[in-house]
Amino acid sequence: MGHELGKHDMMEELAETGRNLGSSFRHLSSSFRSTTSDLAVSSFRQNNDDEMELQWAAIQRLPSFKRLRTSLFDHKLLNDTTKEEEEIKVDRKRKVIDVTELGALERRVFIEKLITKIEDDNLRLLKKLKERIDRQESICLSFCFEAVVTIHIHDLQLKGTFVLRVGLKFPTIEVRFQNLSVEADCEVVQGKPIPTLWNTITSVFSALTTVRRCKSQSYKIKVLKDISGIIKPSRMTLLLGPPGCGKTTLLRALSGKLNPSLKVTGEISYNGYKFTEFVPQNTSAYISQYDLHISEMTVRETLDFSARCQGIGGRADMLKEISRREKQSGIVPEPDIDTYMKAISIEGLKGTLQTDYILKILGLDICADTIVGDAMNRGISGGEKRRLTTGEMIIGPNKALFMDEISTGLDSSTTFQIVTCLQQLTHITEATILVSLLQPPPETFDLFDDIILMAEGKIVYQGPRNYVQEFFEHCGFRCPERKGVADFLQEVLSEKDQAQYWYRKDQPHSFVSVDNFIVAFNKFHTVQKLNEELCTPFHKCVSHKSALSFNIYSLGKWELLKTCMAREWLLIKRNSFVYVSKTLQLVVIALITMTIFIRTRMKLDLVHASYYLGSLFYALIRLMTTGVAELALTVSRLSVFYKQRDCYLYPAWAYSIPAAILKIPFSFIDAFLWTALTYYVIGYSPEPERFFRQLFLLFLIHQMAISLFRFIASVIRDPPFAANFGLFTIMVIFLFSGFIIPQPLLPSWLKWGFWLSPLAYSEIGIAVNEFLAPRWQQVKGKHFIFC
Repeated sequence: MGHELGKHDMMEELAETGRNLGSSFRHLSSSFRSTTSDLAVSSFRQNNDDEMELQWAAIQRLPSFKRLRTSLFDHKLLNDTTKEEEEIKVDRKRKVIDVTELGALERRVFIEKLITKIEDDNLRLLKKLKERIDRQESICLSFCFEAVVTIHIHDLQLKGTFVLRVGLKFPTIEVRFQNLSVEADCEVVQGKPIPTLWNTITSVFSALTTVRRCKSQSYKIKVLKDISGIIKPSRMTLLLGPPGCGKTTLLRALSGKLNPSLKVTGEISYNGYKFTEFVPQNTSAYISQYDLHISEMTVRETLDFSARCQGIGGRADMLKEISRREKQSGIVPEPDIDTYMKAISIEGLKGTLQTDYILKILGLDICADTIVGDAMNRGISGGEKRRLTTGEMIIGPNKALFMDEISTGLDSSTTFQIVTCLQQLTHITEATILVSLLQPPPETFDLFDDIILMAEGKIVYQGPRNYVQEFFEHCGFRCPERKGVADFLQEVLSEKDQAQYWYRKDQPHSFVSVDNFIVAFNKFHTVQKLNEELCTPFHKCVSHKSALSFNIYSLGKWELLKTCMAREWLLIKRNSFVYVSKTLQLVVIALITMTIFIRTRMKLDLVHASYYLGSLFYALIRLMTTGVAELALTVSRLSVFYKQRDCYLYPAWAYSIPAAILKIPFSFIDAFLWTALTYYVIGYSPEPERFFRQLFLLFLIHQMAISLFRFIASVIRDPPFAANFGLFTIMVIFLFSGFIIPQPLLPSWLKWGFWLSPLAYSEIGIAVNEFLAPRWQQVKGKHFIFC
């Protein structure tokens, strides 16, 4: 009995031991599988790293020109695999590619991978760019696990890898203005400035009286009044002030884009260089408060054209130096950052990665392929146009940005997102940014580092944002808790709203003028540091060589011509319905003309000679009036042309030459169709050489008409007035052509008009070509044909 009990106890102990061993084995098995998985992941990553190093070594052996265009690109960017088991299964090998061959889809997917959440990912991207460029040293620890799998894991090793940066620095710009004043001459209007008939007549007589007396009826207005300050790099500055205080004038003055008619005194300098020593228009970017774009182009095409015209600045030189130092130090950069930097450092690309980046951070990627549109063509919204205006200028390599009312038409969240990206750009890339906002929300206001508050053309406060409330409290005004600081700053200067912010109850409030605020500000502690900096000159030797632009245009003449030629061809294709409809209309009218002047009804005599002459004159008129459509197209694009010309994107000849050259085929087609359809059907002289002479003359009159109406549009600029003046010009040209009234019958004091009419020369040429043919030599009274 006891023996059986002992045996039973032994069996229970053995069973318990077995269960414990099983549990231990299962735990060990689980640990083994986990360790095996970790080792597999680590091994996979190690293999990928080894392969990437081999590919990078192959890139480093390439010549410099190819090396700066070649990078490692991941073709499976759409596979967002983050789990370790997916990393084992998915092959994420990179391929050596030429970044100039990246397609539109690859560029879009690449940017979407880099930037998912705009604020966070854009900050991460800019930090990685800075880490590759800056002079700091960092230590990167990499862990290498080596394990021998038996019953337990052993032998854990830790390695430390030191990565040195190449030691470059972003170019920076410090903008200074001292004793800056801007004065404008304004015309004095007689009576009330309402455009009535009586006021117009009064103004005309007043102008005649002024001319007779030789006295100027103008009044000088000071827009900016002896202001000084500094716009520093790495600090984003907010420009505040009520409407009419001179914010736009200050922005345009600092960017070098003031109207030449304004009188400017004082001094403006970039890094110690005066405006006469470099090209400020090509160094800085001014974002206007007006949204001027070509309506037929898409958002992406607008940005691509601007990026292509603005060039790459010093990006290529910086990338070349980075690549050289990395090669010497044996540094392998992050492939995505290397791809991005190389893609935006290549000049002359039709589509660039920088465009996709700007589209993403401005929230324009959803409408990238939508035309801009206008009042007649539906396109993007007003807020999207405002963002497009901003993106068109910041897409370039300029380090100084002056932005005028960039939040107009935008909601507060979009404004906050855009200003956040600008803040990141300022702090990380050390850009110089001055932004004018009318009523920024509190969260947007807090993103700025410095404040410039203007009123009546003067600066009331300039300095750190944190001290602005302290200054006004020192003056006796306090911002309420639930009041936005930006609104408070603009209302406290107003005589109507100032009293509500007075917090010294023991003292009666009296209106504090702008001049009194300025006197108080001159005693504020922030002014002392500002005055010391203004008194200390900026040494030019400190300035980075690529910070300023000393060339008028960013591209060469040939590249500018190709860029404008490509855009003009694109616009012709977008407006192809205009040219096709004109050609079809010409064909229909040619068919009708054939039936009216058909040769079976025409004889070679003096009576029918006038019919032949009339048909020739009608052909000239028809080809000439075909060019009227050029007037409306030119006027609609003039505002964009003047904006881009003033920003030094391209010169006037780069715009006009493609417009003239690309119209030549249309002139030839119209002239050929008319001549081919009507010449032999009407029964003109059958000699082939006379056929081609008439074709050439019709081609020339068509080219003359296109050039004439383009000239009228560029001079008049106003659509209704240009249309009326164009019609008047046509009537005058017809009248003095010599057909309606022969030249001998014109009054002697009007005969000069015959020789100024281009239609008269065309009429003479086309008539001589026809009536000097051998068949007309047999006609009696032939000397009367030209009378």
